[in-house]
Amino acid sequence: MDALQVSQTVRIAIALILLAGAALSVMAIAGLAFKREMLISAARALVQLVVVALLIAWIFRHPQATLLYLGVMLVVAAFTSTRRIHGSRDDFWVVLCAIAAGAGATTSIVYVTGALSRDAQSLLPFAAQMIGGAMTAASLAGVRLRDDVADNWLTFEGYVALGASLSQAGREFARRSSERALFPTMDQTKSAGLVTLPGAFVGLLLGGASPLLAAQIQLLVLVGLMLVQSLAAVITTWWISPVSGEVLSRAMATSSIP
Repeated sequence: MDALQVSQTVRIAIALILLAGAALSVMAIAGLAFKREMLISAARALVQLVVVALLIAWIFRHPQATLLYLGVMLVVAAFTSTRRIHGSRDDFWVVLCAIAAGAGATTSIVYVTGALSRDAQSLLPFAAQMIGGAMTAASLAGVRLRDDVADNWLTFEGYVALGASLSQAGREFARRSSERALFPTMDQTKSAGLVTLPGAFVGLLLGGASPLLAAQIQLLVLVGLMLVQSLAAVITTWWISPVSGEVLSRAMATSSIP
């Protein structure tokens, strides 16, 4: 590493410390929770990105390991979403299938059409973004579904009293939960270039790509995310248990569900 790279690394480290400190100060002054989680998240991101950078550099030299790496990403994404929605082991498999279906469908279309070069350097970052988008949608949809069921417990209980299973009763709330999970992506897509410059676009520009090519790739990512998140949200809300075990136990003690 030459002197210029060292200098740039030092400047980035200083900026990161200032940014994290400012965010922590705002949270402390406003009395917000998750201050400790924010610090842990930042530290984890630092370690993970360094390790991943080294790993991806190795994968680019050994492209046959791409599918294995994507498989690990799928499992970690499903675990993260399941933990966020306080899901069970059965919920984990549903979320894993939801994320895999969304990311798989989107990446397959891009691969078959040749919209991106069919090599690890192009497909791996794209597939990773799709997995991340699917994870976000599954988490948001799952949390929203269970919040809606909890907030409308009498309605949910009514469906069950009329003979619906817990899953069937939960599906009455699934559409709204899926729609809410798609709001961030819809807003990002509508405001792209006007309110924000999305990550892939900025990254390509910084890497020396032409603005036209950067716009094309970013559009591919944004539209791909709409498909991947739609599939992930719908599958998650359709098949996960609409209530966690703890919520169900508490409700069973005070309700007429048999």
